[in-house]
Amino acid sequence: QFSGLLGTVYRRGNLTFTRDGNSLLSPVGNRVSLFDLKNNKCETLPLATRLNIVCVGLSPDGSLAILIDEEGAALLVSLIGKCVIHQFYFHKPVHSVSFSPDGKKFVITKDNLAYLYHAPGKKREFNAFVLDKTYYGPYDETTCIDWTDDSKCFAVGSKDMSTWVFGAERWANLIYYSLGGHKDIIVACFFEENSLDLYTISQDAALCVWQCDTELDGLKPRPPKDATKEENAEENDEELLEEPKGEEIHGKANPNEQETREKVKYSRVAKYFFNKEGDFNNLTSAAYHKKTHLLVTGFASGVFHLHELPEFNLIHSLSISDQRIASISINCTGDWIAFGCSGLGQLLVWEWQSESYVLKQQGHFNSMVSLAYSPDGQYIVTGGEDGKVKVWNTSSSFCFVTFTEHTSGVTAVTFTSTGYVILSASLDGTVRAFDLHRYRNFRTFTSPRPSQFSCLAVDSSGEIVSAGSQDSFEIFIWSMQSGRLLDVLAGHEGPISSLSFNPTKCLLASASWDKTVKLWDMLDSWRTKETLIMNSDVLVVAFRPDGKELAVAALNGQITFWDHENAVQIGSIEGRHDLQMGRKELDKITAKQAAKGKSFTTLCYSADGKSILAGGLSKFVCIYNVKEQILMKKFEISCNHSLDAMEEYLDRRKMTEFGSMALIDEGCGGEDGVAIPLPGVKRGDMSYRHFKPEIRVTCVRFSPTGRSWATTTTEGLLIYSLDSGLIFDPFELDIDVTPSNIHKMLRQKEYTMAIIMAFKLNEKKLIQEVIEAVPSSEVDVVCSSLPDLYVEKLLEFLASAFEISCHLEFYLIWAHKLLMLHGQKLKTRSVKLLPVIQFLQKSIQRHFEDVSKLCEWNIYNIKYALAISQQRGVKRLAEETPVDEEELDSDSDYLM
Repeated sequence: QFSGLLGTVYRRGNLTFTRDGNSLLSPVGNRVSLFDLKNNKCETLPLATRLNIVCVGLSPDGSLAILIDEEGAALLVSLIGKCVIHQFYFHKPVHSVSFSPDGKKFVITKDNLAYLYHAPGKKREFNAFVLDKTYYGPYDETTCIDWTDDSKCFAVGSKDMSTWVFGAERWANLIYYSLGGHKDIIVACFFEENSLDLYTISQDAALCVWQCDTELDGLKPRPPKDATKEENAEENDEELLEEPKGEEIHGKANPNEQETREKVKYSRVAKYFFNKEGDFNNLTSAAYHKKTHLLVTGFASGVFHLHELPEFNLIHSLSISDQRIASISINCTGDWIAFGCSGLGQLLVWEWQSESYVLKQQGHFNSMVSLAYSPDGQYIVTGGEDGKVKVWNTSSSFCFVTFTEHTSGVTAVTFTSTGYVILSASLDGTVRAFDLHRYRNFRTFTSPRPSQFSCLAVDSSGEIVSAGSQDSFEIFIWSMQSGRLLDVLAGHEGPISSLSFNPTKCLLASASWDKTVKLWDMLDSWRTKETLIMNSDVLVVAFRPDGKELAVAALNGQITFWDHENAVQIGSIEGRHDLQMGRKELDKITAKQAAKGKSFTTLCYSADGKSILAGGLSKFVCIYNVKEQILMKKFEISCNHSLDAMEEYLDRRKMTEFGSMALIDEGCGGEDGVAIPLPGVKRGDMSYRHFKPEIRVTCVRFSPTGRSWATTTTEGLLIYSLDSGLIFDPFELDIDVTPSNIHKMLRQKEYTMAIIMAFKLNEKKLIQEVIEAVPSSEVDVVCSSLPDLYVEKLLEFLASAFEISCHLEFYLIWAHKLLMLHGQKLKTRSVKLLPVIQFLQKSIQRHFEDVSKLCEWNIYNIKYALAISQQRGVKRLAEETPVDEEELDSDSDYLM
């Protein structure tokens, strides 16, 4: 099941802090990631919209969220159950959504209207989204919303440079009129705390302060009109309209004197400008914290300001990058400020009082090309077309180091067998080795003539590094120890597409576009041992984990399996029909015809070698059974229609007499376009082009633990795991295996029998309860009496228990006893058990690193405390010594 999305931290839309202020919701394409800032973890919710998410609304109690995509389709999501409760379609793009502070209503803005809905969950309704009122007023598109603290009124900003104050209920002394005073689009509007006073901010970096002559308590309810007349009017209206509009409220731009008499009045008391020096382009986003009166504004140049209102005192002015700040959010305490930059895919959380970063993450701003798991499965390294190499922690989903030494796109990455060295090949003509202890590039391998490296492989010892060239058709071999070029292997007549070392022997397989796979013996003067002839250009090769089989994917869509020692083909899979390539927007041919020329571009064996994963230019990843040569399952990587090549058929609604609507370039000069205007141009750069990235899978890799697999796609780095879902999957179940019988065995102290029965029922919590009920003195006896089959199952359970349990020593005793007592028997089945052992090693290694860091920190603190106490002791002795000498002198005088 889908487990998480790494490599992408923010795309577009508004950032939102949760109610407690410790977590942050960030839209990533058509999904939402939840960043737990206290526990340093990230989780992507297992739900997706049809298109990219534009705005997120969070209920005040933090239990519900509304996710709205580019076309106005909304999902009502439970953040507690992490599931979709309701779907709704707003028919047109929505600009913003905001819940009232009491949680009873929410407002959405689309076109030049504001719609007030009853919030779901507060009343028993057949429909979760019930429209209450429709507000008319602005002449152009609405941009932003803000509520008063008591939920009586809300303000709406517009592109027509006006801000409108509306009542959530009908108030007798509040007539809905507009506030002007700006010369550009309104970016944000904010009410002051417990007041109708208002701040409005426009795109030309101007702030207007509006004072209201009435307090919130001074709003008078309007007496109800004749109900029957209203009902008849509404019925007549709804007959003409496609969608119900609720109660209609029309604002007035220029009310006359009679209408404004004894009504709420606004007066502008101040106007401030941010860009006095003229060094900012335009203001793009803003956030206001009412309790601390803190205003944060972001600009297109990447600069942000912190001001104290209403005096407009500047607290800070800093720069994140040179890219547009798309979204700003402040948490409930006012300590943390979140910034999102859509151009770089950057997410920052800044603690402004201590001037330090709480979170600083950035994905690959170009597509990811390759990935590799560390030997213990704890880390993933990715390489992208932006020339960066990033290392991600699989348990926290955060990137903890980025290497930027490459000057061109990275084509391949891999770990050495130790897990502390990362190798990356690039189109800049270098292969670089990075050290994970000191986080530095300690080796750079180059070729005699400049070459673009397209693939990379390192042998099981980590001593021999090989890279294939796509322009000179050669394979270069280097020594990791010395960094010297050992040999250049020539023989291929086309670009080298893939390299793979045999895990058990010093044998290198190389694939090329010349329709051959060559096997090179590394110990015998690097001679060609064998050449396998294919029917089509070879794209990728992969050895089985035991080294006895070779899988080859070719351009004709076939995956063939070879016994490389005897140069005999032992099987093949026709995979072209399983790719299901989508139709691109401008394609003249059908998706079925387009798929004929498609093939798999990446292969990977599962940890046990029984299955093989394959992906290519498609939204699907296929998993095949190697022995039976059948398709076991297809994983749909994405359902995001904002990407190209997702649809199987053309949408006739997008076809006009002049051709496809996709030919019309809507991106030029838009608000998300280039911020720096050309001379004499009001909008963005007209040469800027809008494009839709094509969905594709660039690399798939199985975790060495066998519990998960990862893939780099246009969406980001996706991880699919066995551990993410709750599945009842019993093993050798019979009529006597029940929870009550297991508890009965525990009471009778039949621990071995209880463990066997718990594993048969295969309920994780029950297994944990049984194992933790065994006294530590009995562990030795229970381990020795366990059957071999249940030893493997217990080891697998221990590995997963280490991830979450706090009983570290107790589980370590279990693991130690099992391995000591059954080590010899386990060794005979080492190939089959390798994923389980690596899973256990990963879990123990993670704890070892955490505990060792803590111990080192404690040792350092104790040493520091001792040094301070010794210094103070020496000082005290020095101070006491002269007093003693004086006393002695006085004593001697007295004696004399």
